[in-house]
Amino acid sequence: MKSALDFLKVNKPLIAYIFFSNYFYGLCAVALSIEASLQQRIPLNSISFYVFIFAVTALYYTKAYITEKRTNKGNPRSDWYWENKKFVTGSQMFLTAICAIYIGALLIRHYNFILHLPFVHWMLMLAFPFSAALYYGVNHRRLGRLSLRKIGWLKPFLIGFVWAGLVNIYPMMFFDIEHELEYVPDIIGILLFIKNFMFVTVLCIMFDIKDYAADHNLQLKTFVVKAGLRKTIFMILIPLSLLGLSSFILFGIIRHFSVLKIGLNVIPFLLLITVAYSLHKRKSIFYYLIVIDGLMLVKAVCGITAMTFG
Repeated sequence: MKSALDFLKVNKPLIAYIFFSNYFYGLCAVALSIEASLQQRIPLNSISFYVFIFAVTALYYTKAYITEKRTNKGNPRSDWYWENKKFVTGSQMFLTAICAIYIGALLIRHYNFILHLPFVHWMLMLAFPFSAALYYGVNHRRLGRLSLRKIGWLKPFLIGFVWAGLVNIYPMMFFDIEHELEYVPDIIGILLFIKNFMFVTVLCIMFDIKDYAADHNLQLKTFVVKAGLRKTIFMILIPLSLLGLSSFILFGIIRHFSVLKIGLNVIPFLLLITVAYSLHKRKSIFYYLIVIDGLMLVKAVCGITAMTFG
């Protein structure tokens, strides 16, 4: 443990660049997309698709902090964005170019196929970016300022929904578009969607614990503000973790997974429950960024390993 703390202190600037730039989220999105494809037994996507997924994830998450200003409260993330404005701006421009090039190439090569996609497919494809946009909020002269992130209890479910769509639905849909095939959702994909939906939702509720004081002052009714820390852990986090785990076990049984495959995929959920319990004590922001967000990468690695060697 001491060596781990020493490593964190020595490499803190590098760690800040990886996590505050949201490149780690991009890596997690790619890994979870590969895991979902392997578990659904569909071919992997093109490298350009994974580069796009990485770019759009990092781009989206950085948008929330790019306008951050230095405060006197010693917020490490806000201070980092203020000190690295040029890097962040350049990164956003580069990531935007990557997304534009991929989408542009996709439209040029498969314009007729995309144009004639069924209406249901269009609704499914647009549901996730639309939800992501509503999370940050939109200005409308009739609706006013509409931002779903202000609905504290809904926020983690919204993020979990978008992530599950990004890593479960999009790999299949974009593979089918690139090869001009018909996308057909099935019960297997739905169960896998629920698993990732619950997993990411639990992680988001954990992050609400970190922001408890600020959310309380802003009267943002998150689960932890309304229910308290103990009830949030034992009546929300752990039951949702078990729901996600149950959906995977049912998925594994339907897919006739071996005991080894199921066991490897159970590990992230056991760690999720363990980390949830650990939050009854105050943790630093790097604990949330490295340990809690790191569970997404652990989950992907366990799933990929299980499907490759299990």
